Amino acid sequence: MRRVAVRSVVLAGLLVLGGGLPAGAAPVDAGPEADVAYHGRVSLAHAQLRIWLVPQNEGPSALPNATVRLRLSVPLADRQELAAGCARAGLREVVCETGALPLHGRGRHIGLALGLWEPVSEVVVRVDTWWNGGATDRNLANNEHVVLALDTGDSYAF
Repeated sequence: MRRVAVRSVVLAGLLVLGGGLPAGAAPVDAGPEADVAYHGRVSLAHAQLRIWLVPQNEGPSALPNATVRLRLSVPLADRQELAAGCARAGLREVVCETGALPLHGRGRHIGLALGLWEPVSEVVVRVDTWWNGGATDRNLANNEHVVLALDTGDSYAF
């Protein structure tokens, strides 16, 4: 097992330094390639943050599941009623499974009503992929978002 790990590190280093594999070397299996994206809305009103998002996969491979991470600039209230498949990951973080992401398809719609520790005038929400089953995603621009929500009740799209 250790020999395989060392070989993988050496091959990865050669790829970075030399731009390719050494002659006769087999490529390291990097898993499937997928393009996970998130689209949705965020709104803030009276210390309650509402998030609605839809995960999507543009391929070229389907994924059996992935996990989206939502990080907030302010602490969450102690008690939360989270949607199925979602869990608290820290004082300011929630993670949710996306469900299966078929090729050129969507995962399950995720809706959250998160209570904040105290009323604030604004919240920054960072959305990104926490886990994708080891898939390679060459386009991170559509699955990493930063959204500023003001305490107006207005929806901010991403």
